[in-house]
Amino acid sequence: MDATRKTALVAGILYLITFVSSIAAFFLLHPVLSDANYITGPGADTQVSLGAMLDLVNALAAIGTAVALFPVVRRQHEGLALGFVTSRMFEAAVIVIGVVSILSVVTLRQDGAANGDAGSLLPVGQALVAVHDWASILGPGMAGVNALLLGTLMYRSGLVPRWIPTIGLIGGPVYLSFVIAIVLGSSDAGSTWEAIGGAPMFVWELSLGLWMTFKGFRPSPITSSTVSTVPAQVAVGV
Repeated sequence: MDATRKTALVAGILYLITFVSSIAAFFLLHPVLSDANYITGPGADTQVSLGAMLDLVNALAAIGTAVALFPVVRRQHEGLALGFVTSRMFEAAVIVIGVVSILSVVTLRQDGAANGDAGSLLPVGQALVAVHDWASILGPGMAGVNALLLGTLMYRSGLVPRWIPTIGLIGGPVYLSFVIAIVLGSSDAGSTWEAIGGAPMFVWELSLGLWMTFKGFRPSPITSSTVSTVPAQVAVGV
């Protein structure tokens, strides 16, 4: 297994980890996200804490995908590659904000219950859950930007079949427009608009992760270990 194949394998596995961890976290965090009075009730702290940790794994794996791919895709366009790394780091940072807010709810619920002060913490808990809700929109919402940056790099380089980045390049702007609409108050989470934009994002990232894990990169000039230079006379047929 050469270095390029190892890079594809690591990046692919990290993409799949983001899927598994984020989906599992979504279900594990349901008690705190669906119950406005969670901070004053008995709580399911172990489950919620595990969900928060899986969201943290998701954030770290997201950074890992960019770090793993950067040495390869920078050969295609360093500016776009650096933009992809930056957008992934931004996505991870916002997700971590959501993780901190959820863990804060758990801590305050435990302390409030011990001190008999749970009732006064209700608005605080609801505010922290609202922080998580926005973090879950703005963080993963960067998927649209990621799709445009990495999709362009993958399409131009031919590292994977071009139908894979094409899905991302089509769905990216749609999903990004949905996130902007939520911020402006023109749409809500769970709307048809989200489904139209989110479905291509799901297929694009899952297909990319599976392809890199099991197939690796396709032959491409940017994966060559040596860069050959052709004299100008030969290039023009002289």
